[in-house]
Amino acid sequence: MSGWDEGGVYYSDQAHSWDDGRGEAEAAASNHSLLQKFKEFIRNFETGNNVFPYRESLLHNPKFLLIDMEDLDSFDPDLPAKLRSSPADFLPLFETAAAQVLVSLKTKVAGDTGEMEDPATGDVQVLLTSKEDPVSMRSLGAQYISKLVKIAGITIAASRTKAKATYVTLICKNCKKGKQVPCRPGLGGAIVPRSCDHIPQPGEEPCPIDPWLVVPDKSKYVDQQTLKLQENPEDVPTGELPRNLLLSVDRHLVQTVVPGSRLTIVGIYSIYQASNSSQSQKGAVAVRQPYIRVVGIEEANEAKSRGPVAFTPEEIEEFKKFAAEPDAYKNICSKIAPSIFGHDDVKKAVACLLFGGSRKNLPDGVKLRGDINVLLLGDPSTAKSQFLKFVEKTAPIAVYTSGKGSSAAGLTASVIRDSSTREFYLEGGAMVLADGGVVCIDEFDKMRPEDRVAIHEAMEQQTISIAKAGITTVLNSRTSVLAAANPPSGRYDDLKTAQDNIDLQTTILSRFDLIFIVKDIRMYSQDKIIASHIIKIHASAATTMGESKVSKEENWLKRYLQYCRAECHPRLSESAATLLQNNYVKIRQDMRQQANETGEAAAIPITVRQLEAIVRLSEALAKMKLSHLATEENVQEAIRLFTVSTMDAARSGINQQINLTPDMANEIKQAETQIKRRIGIGNHISERRLIDDLGRMGMNESIVRRALLIMHQRDEVEYKRERRVVFRKA
Repeated sequence: MSGWDEGGVYYSDQAHSWDDGRGEAEAAASNHSLLQKFKEFIRNFETGNNVFPYRESLLHNPKFLLIDMEDLDSFDPDLPAKLRSSPADFLPLFETAAAQVLVSLKTKVAGDTGEMEDPATGDVQVLLTSKEDPVSMRSLGAQYISKLVKIAGITIAASRTKAKATYVTLICKNCKKGKQVPCRPGLGGAIVPRSCDHIPQPGEEPCPIDPWLVVPDKSKYVDQQTLKLQENPEDVPTGELPRNLLLSVDRHLVQTVVPGSRLTIVGIYSIYQASNSSQSQKGAVAVRQPYIRVVGIEEANEAKSRGPVAFTPEEIEEFKKFAAEPDAYKNICSKIAPSIFGHDDVKKAVACLLFGGSRKNLPDGVKLRGDINVLLLGDPSTAKSQFLKFVEKTAPIAVYTSGKGSSAAGLTASVIRDSSTREFYLEGGAMVLADGGVVCIDEFDKMRPEDRVAIHEAMEQQTISIAKAGITTVLNSRTSVLAAANPPSGRYDDLKTAQDNIDLQTTILSRFDLIFIVKDIRMYSQDKIIASHIIKIHASAATTMGESKVSKEENWLKRYLQYCRAECHPRLSESAATLLQNNYVKIRQDMRQQANETGEAAAIPITVRQLEAIVRLSEALAKMKLSHLATEENVQEAIRLFTVSTMDAARSGINQQINLTPDMANEIKQAETQIKRRIGIGNHISERRLIDDLGRMGMNESIVRRALLIMHQRDEVEYKRERRVVFRKA
């Protein structure tokens, strides 16, 4: 009880006392000692021998300071505990400490008067990171309010940047006296006093209540932006909808995050009064909305971020060493979808698609695309979607959509009316989000034709133009398209022409650089190998111990891809150009000859676009080896890929006029007349029944089918209900 009777004022600690029971002086003293501790930490924390990370980073980057909570803990275990329990009080202290240390680290400069004085430094923003596990968004409750929390999620929306006042300057209406009021950080407002503290002179009118006017020009501002964070899909319990949270970021964290990126954030869980709360909550004075004030952001996957990627010198060394190996091309292809057996050419094509050619800007402003589009067409269960999923994982930026579930607006861009301001704004769709990456479209044949048209412009001109609701803009979509489709009858039918099997319009087919027909071939030896391969995968999948290594391989490929795309823009060499020219002319000649022989154009046109496609392919092949010249062997490999895919597809299927003998032609004619007798105009009949009926009249089934095909091409009959019913047109 020492010091009990030394005259002083005592008070009992009331329940609503806002102080911690300590006197003002005591609180100030502890704050001062904390400030000293923080300064000492920034100055004296060393990792190795004589390496002071925080001092160095302050000098390199005086705007903000990234602090690891683990370092703080090893320096003084008291500090992180204080920061965690009441971050709103101690973070400003930390920032003051950082600013003071920065001043003392800088050399003095000569002022206006010629005296040496400390250089003026701005505020330093302190950002925290920690290695602890993030808590789930669902477990955030009242016990976390104004504590430091760490959560992970995906950003789904980012607002525009706003200016937020830190100090508001007020002026009294009556006596013109000025006053500065600090603003609460985050989404809070300023607390404006009700009355002016000016004491009126005799005969002067006293200031009224609420006399203050805000002077916006004289106030101080910082940038602020609000984000929406949605929990990661893998953390959502079964059958629930994902929750989302409001985040507010300020100063140097503004505009560092694009929607769609995965984040782990450290922030202060706080509350604000929702302004436009519904009528039901008007009476509930004490109900507040939670939000998180962010004090540190980590992007989960660096590879997905849009910003420029930094490579360490060791990595670059490794990449160059890899590219210099003679079989680099083979190694890259072996890393593509290693769980899929065979399909070597498809893998090579996918590798070319991932690396991409080089974009060219011509002097007159025309841009030539450098992205390669690939279409996989074929039987079910030939690992088409698996390729798409692999590309989605590996490409630096990728969007995966399915044909039936995507509309034209969802692929390009949609105009949306903002709920609060009632004005229209644009929201980019899949093609815009994947700018600089790959769009994978599955079930390409099931898309509605009017939706498929929306892709045309994006695939060739690489822009998306929009004129809706008073918004007229052009958006960039520099993407490669990897599409997978089934033939109309479900599986690839060798008895039909290429035209019937592919059943996509020529306009969209010519935009694909490579078209692969993936058939499910029944071959004893191959089936045996595939079966053992698949069983081996299933058997060894149980041991998930080697999981980390696989992801490392994937990550390596991703980094290498990014490095190649950033560093290398190859061009054709002279000799390669002439070789390519001669080959293209020869291919066109062959196609013309084939068209003359069969009397009908090929299903897949060979146009100038295909020539550009071969150029892009050879550039991509050169890019894999980090060489700046596409050589003749690159061109030869590109032409080989082109012949095994697109040319093969163009020649596939049955040709109409296969040596028709005159009597065969006669039989087909007879079959046609019988079919016309059998079906009146506007009637329909099942194809099976028609063939049976004509079979009873002694006609060969193949000849009836041939006759139907010819009539179908002349547009006299059409197929309905998955080609089971024949309908005769007028």
